[in-house]
Amino acid sequence: MRVLFLLAASLALSACGLQPMYAGSGGAAVAQGLAEVEVSPIAGQDGWLVRNALNDRLKITGSNAAPRYRLDVMLDDSLEGLGVLNDDTISRERRILRARFQLVDIASDEILLDSTAGSDAGIDVVSSEYATIAAEQTALENLARDVADRMVRRIALRLREAGQPQ
Repeated sequence: MRVLFLLAASLALSACGLQPMYAGSGGAAVAQGLAEVEVSPIAGQDGWLVRNALNDRLKITGSNAAPRYRLDVMLDDSLEGLGVLNDDTISRERRILRARFQLVDIASDEILLDSTAGSDAGIDVVSSEYATIAAEQTALENLARDVADRMVRRIALRLREAGQPQ
């Protein structure tokens, strides 16, 4: 019975049109395209974290290809209080990191992708100010990685679409 279910599930999945991002010969083109993306400098500590995360993900092939694309990123990092106690102190915060990014073809200066990505995290505010600051910093580091992952996925999809024959 279990084998029959697995066979039916695999047939249904193959019929839906999903395919791995890096499958077949097109996958090499996507990986090569990602290696050709140069990330412009981004201001601030959040920008430094996001830029490093992007470079880690884009240069995963280890290729030092000449840049063909430029990625321009503008970040908006905010911290807002959510839970307010009876004595007007904040017990919970939400850190939000949003990025607006453009993938630009360096040769033609054409914008290939103009999109946004973002993520948020909840932070407990405790009596220790040091612990709260450490939690805010950790949230920023995690958000930077998450936003970079979202951006790279969108860029990879765009490069894959560009590489497919019309």
